[in-house]
Amino acid sequence: MPTIKQLFALILSSIIGLMGYGLYSQYVDGLEPCPLCMTQRFFYCLIGLFAFIGLLHHKAKLYFSLIALSAIGGIATAGRQVWLQHLPADQVPACGPSLQYMLETFPIGQTLRTLITGDGNCAEVVWQFLGFSMPEWSLAWFTGFLAVAIWQLCAKAPHGNIQ
Repeated sequence: MPTIKQLFALILSSIIGLMGYGLYSQYVDGLEPCPLCMTQRFFYCLIGLFAFIGLLHHKAKLYFSLIALSAIGGIATAGRQVWLQHLPADQVPACGPSLQYMLETFPIGQTLRTLITGDGNCAEVVWQFLGFSMPEWSLAWFTGFLAVAIWQLCAKAPHGNIQ
């Protein structure tokens, strides 16, 4: 059974690997992230931040709760993208401009709405591994992070390891 610190370290190293691959696929492979991809990256960073702080601070229940909330946000955005990718072609929303363009020209409210709901760019499947798209893998990872957090929140504290 891993210790609390080992779990936080495993979560943090997983996030570093996932974000590293996301940046590699963007800057080396040339896959431009859509608005929902960027929102998922935000939730990954939150999970990584809470895991890092959990390594340093002795309030594990608090940080596992925050990881769970962040994972739920990630599940919602990845789930939305998976849903968009499985829509019939005639029901896919129109593609929008790049995130950089939206940040420079659109009101912040409209940009945030697009980041949360996505657009037609989010429905494109441009990468697959073992038959699953990147958002499907992302949905699996967020579900795993949520499962670990719930497992720790429901676990009895062995010898005061979790507070």
